[in-house]
Amino acid sequence: MKKLLLSMILSLCVISFAFAQGKVITGKVTSTSGPLPGVSVFVKGSPANGTQSDASGAFKLTVADDAKILVFSFIGYKSKEVPITGQAININLEEDNNTLSDVVVVGYGTQNKRDVTGSIAKVTADDFKDRPVPTVEGALQGKAPGVFINSGSGKLGQALQIRVRGISSISASNQPLFVIDGVPIVSEALGTYTEADNPLAAISPDDIESMEVLKDAASAAIYGARGSNGVVLITTKKGKQGRTNIDVGYYAGFSDPTKKGNFLNADQYRQLFDASFKYNNYDNGSYANAAEMWKDYTGTDDWTSNNNTNWVNEAFRRGHTQQYSININGGDAKTRFMLSGNYNNNDGIIISNRYVRTGGRLSIDHTVSKILDVGGAINVSKVDNYRIPTDNAFSNPLQLNALPPIQPVRDASGQLNGSTVYYNSLIDYDNGKNLSTTYRTFANAYASLKIIPDLVFRSEYGFDFNNLEEEQFLGSKTQDGGSTGGSSTDYMAKSINFNTNNTLNYTKIFNEKHNLNVLAGFAFQDTKFRYSSVTGTTLPSDSFTKIASAAVISAGESSETRHTFVSYLARVNYKYDEKYLLSASIRTDGSSRFGVNNRYGTFPAVSAGWIINQEEFLKSSNWLSLLKLRGSYGLTGNAEIGDFASRNLYRGVNYAGVGGTRPSQLGDPNLSWENTTNYNIGLDFGLFSDRISGTVEYYKKKTTDLLLNAPIAATNGFSSITQNIGDMQNRGFEFSLNTRNFVGEFKWSTSFNISLNRNKVLRLVNDQPIYPGGRFLGRVAVGEPLGYFYGKAYAGVDPANGDALYYVDASRTTTTNDYTTAQNQKLGDPNPKFFGGFGNHFSFKNFDLDVQAQFVSGNDIYNMAGVFQSANGDYFDNQTIDQLNYWTPTNRNTPIPQPRFNEGNGTSPSSRWIQDGSYLRIKSVVFSYNIPKTFANKYKLQNVKIFASALNLFTITGYKGYDPEVNTPSGGNLQSDNIQLGHDFYTPPQARTITFGVNIGL
Repeated sequence: MKKLLLSMILSLCVISFAFAQGKVITGKVTSTSGPLPGVSVFVKGSPANGTQSDASGAFKLTVADDAKILVFSFIGYKSKEVPITGQAININLEEDNNTLSDVVVVGYGTQNKRDVTGSIAKVTADDFKDRPVPTVEGALQGKAPGVFINSGSGKLGQALQIRVRGISSISASNQPLFVIDGVPIVSEALGTYTEADNPLAAISPDDIESMEVLKDAASAAIYGARGSNGVVLITTKKGKQGRTNIDVGYYAGFSDPTKKGNFLNADQYRQLFDASFKYNNYDNGSYANAAEMWKDYTGTDDWTSNNNTNWVNEAFRRGHTQQYSININGGDAKTRFMLSGNYNNNDGIIISNRYVRTGGRLSIDHTVSKILDVGGAINVSKVDNYRIPTDNAFSNPLQLNALPPIQPVRDASGQLNGSTVYYNSLIDYDNGKNLSTTYRTFANAYASLKIIPDLVFRSEYGFDFNNLEEEQFLGSKTQDGGSTGGSSTDYMAKSINFNTNNTLNYTKIFNEKHNLNVLAGFAFQDTKFRYSSVTGTTLPSDSFTKIASAAVISAGESSETRHTFVSYLARVNYKYDEKYLLSASIRTDGSSRFGVNNRYGTFPAVSAGWIINQEEFLKSSNWLSLLKLRGSYGLTGNAEIGDFASRNLYRGVNYAGVGGTRPSQLGDPNLSWENTTNYNIGLDFGLFSDRISGTVEYYKKKTTDLLLNAPIAATNGFSSITQNIGDMQNRGFEFSLNTRNFVGEFKWSTSFNISLNRNKVLRLVNDQPIYPGGRFLGRVAVGEPLGYFYGKAYAGVDPANGDALYYVDASRTTTTNDYTTAQNQKLGDPNPKFFGGFGNHFSFKNFDLDVQAQFVSGNDIYNMAGVFQSANGDYFDNQTIDQLNYWTPTNRNTPIPQPRFNEGNGTSPSSRWIQDGSYLRIKSVVFSYNIPKTFANKYKLQNVKIFASALNLFTITGYKGYDPEVNTPSGGNLQSDNIQLGHDFYTPPQARTITFGVNIGL
């Protein structure tokens, strides 16, 4: 009986097993690139019943007899559902080019673009591929509405000026917060130069997947006390599931200045200065002529020589650039990896200016189990920047154009001429060294634990190490080293930044209509900065360049500072019925930078959206793919106030060889961050299946509690104290439009964006203007935009006698030739009225052409160098060629006063050198050809693309200086730099760069 029962049970098991076995489906998954490994294949409705394709794209899956549909899914490709009609299924997956654009990175997470209620501008790697952009920020230029980027100079490695929806501070930083893979990084310059170095230049643009700019409070308030200037989220590339891909890239090319100055030749120079000397009767006729005066002043006979030097050309050269890069990525469902390396060598257009970047990056993501994912990345780079001096220095190569053409570059012995009127800065490059070396490491690690299906805990840890070394040697022949027998200076700075984020993320869909996402978290950041420098002089000879050989250690100093942030944050996103959106966030920041009585600040934000086309009255509209109205309100802060601005400080001093202390700063225990309230309303639209799409936005930002120096009674030894006093406002409008004009074999797409921002200062200390004066014209006053130009208004030339005239007052009805009696008045505005960019992308078969342009309009530029180089022969500086049109008895109708040597006829700072700085620049042109895959595959290659590109191809502008995209730092503190906008003082132009390259996929 037992045997019979056992036999029956076994028989039933065999029958059941045979029935459960169902049928076996086999097949192969491919794409236009060939077999696709790692593709997920599962039965629709039963994701647990699935498998993956192998290295050849083949798969094998046992399904139940009643299974009807298989689902094929793979990152970067469109998912596909295939009916089960037999036991062999071969399919081809299409690439999904919209995968990245459909997802937007937000603070501490991602969100579907359709559900975003804040204002976010996004740029992906496709937007700047094959373009030789020197820095990460340059990829945003002209591409992101509301983001104004000014390169500022043609010097390599120099920081860019980035303003998100206007300027929000007078004395604190206006740069946005940069966050790389969740880690807020240090973007402050560490070096000693007036033109700050660019810490972000250590990042290779080839490693960037996307950049999102958080512009309004709804998107940026999650970063609290550091969100007022906007937040730039940088997401780096990661490994993707599938075959191991190896991509190799190389490009090389050359560069030239976008413009060179047009100055007088030797004969023209003598003509102008002969007239300048004659009309002045210099020194009451002590000199018979200009040649005699020249010899007395310079000790040379150059006036009558045959020299005709073009000093402008001596400052420039043809630059060369080349880059090698490699990217290896791949993985399976468990582990994905990416390894990259790059080498970029750029010899700049300015003599001795060179920039070399070497870097590597490793990223690993691993699925430990169904509930645990871990991963991390590390980026290591080294940058060698052979720098040139600040614009204001006589050793700046651009100031060579001040040297007279009658003076030679080299003397009779072949040595560089040291007897020029001004310093021949070529000597510095022949007899000196100026090298900045940066070692930078970004790293982050994370663990993501799915506690329950709807609740995920994520912990992130990151660090940012930045080590800068500046080494400068000035030999005995140089201007500064000659008086000391040569000098050598070493400066070392280091920033160490640690950051940790810990968040809980809950996502749940209720009743198929209620979609809820809740985020709560804690963040901590600790940043240290230290530097030291030492200078040695009296070296044995110019063959000894190190401080160890110096006979005298003439200077030395060191310093260290630190600040911390502790933050608590929360956000709720709610969506109802796929059409009503609501989001709210709050963050509390505590910082060591704030006053002891004001340690913590809270920054809330709320936003809402309505997807109108989901309503019944529009749902059937075939022509309308998206119509979303959204609005937001929130509060953000600016904590870039210095580490010890709130504290009483003391410093050590030398009292006759005895160490002592003295007060150095009076602190305010109530000092806090600068607050910005932000209103935003936007409309997103898409027409004809997104053939036309765009965004219209209006915003208003009001910043209160600006940090300013308030005067106090000097009885305690101080005349001012830093306090939160002052208000400022920015209002603006943004519009962006994207169209796909042709979508067939010939494709043509267009993008366009324009932004308008109006800045106004609302309150100052006792409403007293801030006006440094002197050579700079920037000013701050209530009711005016920040940094507007203020000074004497030039009224032209008196036709009767050639005197320079100025308007007596702002009515501009009466003129005077007495500069001192003319009243100061508003002269112009360096802030643009509008700016933006537009581009066109064409493709036909294997050919692609991409053209991108940027424009700025309505801004004024003050050409400070004009006071010297367009000054109608006031001194020995060579002059721009237009100065030959000076006043004479037969040439009375001219804006150039009569030349009078050393008399200052019209050469004092005034509106004479304020010009319209509007420009249209063809920023980049890329033409590429993709080698047919059938040909590439014969050589075991996945793809081959060859391309040619041009950066800064040409510029249309009425500005007479070197480049309208300019801003010379004042050389003072951060407040001065914020105020002195639109100033140009011998600032090098941008480079026009032509490159040719190839990208190969293995």
